[in-house]
Amino acid sequence: INVDITLEQGGYIADSSKMYCIGKISEEARHLVDTTYDALWKGIEQVRPGATLGDIGYAIQTVAQREGYTIVREYCGHGIGKIYHEQPSVLHYGQPGQGVKLKKGMVFTIEPMVNAGKARTKELKDGWTVVTTDQSLSAQWEHMVAVTDTGFEVLSPWPEGTGSYPEI
Repeated sequence: INVDITLEQGGYIADSSKMYCIGKISEEARHLVDTTYDALWKGIEQVRPGATLGDIGYAIQTVAQREGYTIVREYCGHGIGKIYHEQPSVLHYGQPGQGVKLKKGMVFTIEPMVNAGKARTKELKDGWTVVTTDQSLSAQWEHMVAVTDTGFEVLSPWPEGTGSYPEI
């Protein structure tokens, strides 16, 4: 299960999501969740002044494709601040050196959605739930990131840290 939470404090928006594995899950599902988590962090690790959004997308795409997975293209990360979805759009695929150049002070989300099957998704009638069109497994993680003088700061750390995720 993916839980995506948005909060507002003092006029600023926060956004993060994480996966929860409930009960005994298949090795296939575990591998997809782990790979998506790794892809998120490979993307985050690209963040620094002078890097580009293409560097982030390429890092994420490389991890997913190496394992035979696809990247959902209908959804992407986004700038965030006093408005929930601001520019720039942060794609989870791309080419190194392409796209917006990162500058100190930028704040955005990185939130790759990775599918075990085809990349296409559809939104259900509830207007929120998204599923794969081929009924394959999908996983998504999200962090808010700020560009610092020399790299990045994760603005949405989880209480249990960055190196693990809960099993229920």
